[in-house]
Amino acid sequence: MRVELPAVIALGSNLGDREATLRAAVRAIHAIPGVVVTAASGIVESSALKPDGVDTSAPSYLNAVVAVRSAITPLELLDALTTIENTLGRVRGERWGDRTIDLDLITAAGPHVSTPRLTLPHPRAWERRFVLAPWLQIERTARIPGYGTVAELAEAAVDTVSDYPAPPLLDALRGEVRR
Repeated sequence: MRVELPAVIALGSNLGDREATLRAAVRAIHAIPGVVVTAASGIVESSALKPDGVDTSAPSYLNAVVAVRSAITPLELLDALTTIENTLGRVRGERWGDRTIDLDLITAAGPHVSTPRLTLPHPRAWERRFVLAPWLQIERTARIPGYGTVAELAEAAVDTVSDYPAPPLLDALRGEVRR
């Protein structure tokens, strides 16, 4: 018997064909051995957030959230997400810089994690509407341990998002068979 635990992953892209990159990321996450995508939000658009605040001169982001069941550890999942980012052209240069894809592990079932490589829940997810708003689309009763309900946190967040008209992200998985 295989134990699968829930996890939430945030996706963001502000370079290249942003929508196609998000769809490719959803397919790649679903293809990770031991991971199954169970839900995907719609896509929202947000201004680029930099260490000094919103940067309206930078390309805007498309953001989404996926829920998964994972039979691998959070660190193994983080490693797999980093591999997907690299495959999809992510270049790590400037902190919070523009990128083809950003995949953040937001929560994973189990205790809080705090290592040099991974902090769970994600340390800034609670204040980012571009994570919270799409998360609410797939899990209305979600909570971030230690911070509160996603609905309350989204209401208090100061950044703004707008709906992005696109077919459902789960369309990227249609016809795929998982073993």
